[in-house]
Amino acid sequence: MATEKDAAQGKTPGQRVADSRAMEVAARIGLCARGVIYVLVGLLAVRIGTGGGSGKEADRSGAVRTIGEQPYGQVLLWALVVGLAAMALWRLSEAVFGQATEGGDKWTRRLGSLGLAVFYLVICIGVMQTALVGGSGGTRAGDQASKDYTARVLEWPYGRVLVGVFGAVLAIVGVVIVVRSLMRKFEKNLRTDRMSRTTRRIVAALGIIGGVACGVVAVATGLFVLLAAVRFDASEAKGLDETLRSFADTPAGPMLLIAAAVGLLLFGLYSFCEARWRKAPEHDASAGQPISRDAD
Repeated sequence: MATEKDAAQGKTPGQRVADSRAMEVAARIGLCARGVIYVLVGLLAVRIGTGGGSGKEADRSGAVRTIGEQPYGQVLLWALVVGLAAMALWRLSEAVFGQATEGGDKWTRRLGSLGLAVFYLVICIGVMQTALVGGSGGTRAGDQASKDYTARVLEWPYGRVLVGVFGAVLAIVGVVIVVRSLMRKFEKNLRTDRMSRTTRRIVAALGIIGGVACGVVAVATGLFVLLAAVRFDASEAKGLDETLRSFADTPAGPMLLIAAAVGLLLFGLYSFCEARWRKAPEHDASAGQPISRDAD
């Protein structure tokens, strides 16, 4: 039953669902799932950069296999499935009804949310397949999957153009992520008024460094996909693992790989912070109450 507040705002039933407490919980669970994946990817990449890699890929498939190999790995994998499904559902609600933030109804925001919904749904399905086959198996290597998908699309009519456009868009998105992270745009979505001064600085550092790392990796991945289109060679496309390893081939050597790995790990930690302090405008009626700055 619609509340007077909802009626005054003219919300549809769908919008009320999108702005509901249940969807807020789904968002926070999904952000925690994202955090788990990025922390594990970062740790795996750090091990590779320091020469301690044990044959695992520093990407989502490697992270999923690592989870599956732990005690109670099956339980952990199904918990991750739930979290990723919640993330996809949350992003889908944003695509359909708009984001619950200022300017969240713009078509660019909706399109971005739709892309993220599909992205997390694909990951969720992959993790579910791993859970169903027993833990450490079931996921294809991310690098090989990238090459296979690229080769398949290149065979389509205008496939070369599609691959090129995708690579260019991915690189541009990466640049946008870097710029927005440096400008601390992510803080608009956080309840910074509920953080202590020290906490706010820590969260800002995690968001900036983690966001820049994600953006740089996205740019590099996009450029490799673009190169695959230009050379009409699917082997040029690289997944997250090969992209990270390619950083070690630069003049900076393994240090660049380690720096990127640490950045991804910090982005995972930022995801947990976002899950804790992300704004939910429809529930902020109590936000006006005085809150201790030193509560953290």
